[in-house]
Amino acid sequence: MKYSYYPGCTLKNKAKDLDAYARVSARALGFELEEIEDWQCCGGVYPLGSDEIATKLSSVRALNAAKEKGQDLITVCSACHHVLKRVNDDMKNVEDIQTRANNYMKLDTPYKGEAEVLHFLEVLRDRVGFDKVKEKVVNPLKGKKIGAYYGCLLLRPGKILQFDDPENPKIMEDLIRALGGEPVIYPYRNECCGGYISLKEKEMSRNMCDKILESAEGFGADMLITACPLCMYNLKKSTENGTPIYYFTELLAEALGVKEEVTEA
Repeated sequence: MKYSYYPGCTLKNKAKDLDAYARVSARALGFELEEIEDWQCCGGVYPLGSDEIATKLSSVRALNAAKEKGQDLITVCSACHHVLKRVNDDMKNVEDIQTRANNYMKLDTPYKGEAEVLHFLEVLRDRVGFDKVKEKVVNPLKGKKIGAYYGCLLLRPGKILQFDDPENPKIMEDLIRALGGEPVIYPYRNECCGGYISLKEKEMSRNMCDKILESAEGFGADMLITACPLCMYNLKKSTENGTPIYYFTELLAEALGVKEEVTEA
């Protein structure tokens, strides 16, 4: 099974290993990530201005590329997933945005939101199935108490993203169980880490990160996993707390026994 793949900027630069872990894990689980040609940055933030079209066009190009291949569009980054899915909803349901974007792009066939946007985690849950993931595990994460950190962008707005319950998500906890680890439920797992204010308001962002990590540690977590590169960076850099922070693709590759393929490359 092939999926169109939108890696996003971070996973092609500062976090290339996280992208590589996703690719080798996909192959181990029986599907392939086919990177979209000539993709452009999604902007990392969904543009709230209803009359703003230019900042949505890179997402529309990626979505249309997936449509033309007859494939669903996968991304590994929560921010990219958030932007792509919300722009896709605009192109499906907001006539003014749909018309103006298509007029600008002059596509052979207008794009009207036909592609389906999936986060890599959704593919594991809904297409592969966590039972099959569990069957493929060769290095179970036994004895590891892992807290899932969701952050903001993966879950909200719930009606559009339809990813998981925004107040009580469980997809990453289910993944942790499938990989043989013990999930730790803690109160701050879906609170903001302050990633977007970390340059201007360093102290505020640091306090937000401290609360998250203290909450996770207080409930017994040995480490955290996240699905957002910005969250991972911010949690690591904005606090002096020593809790290890991992991207979910790294632990997935480790449990599947394919992590060495990345480190040896």
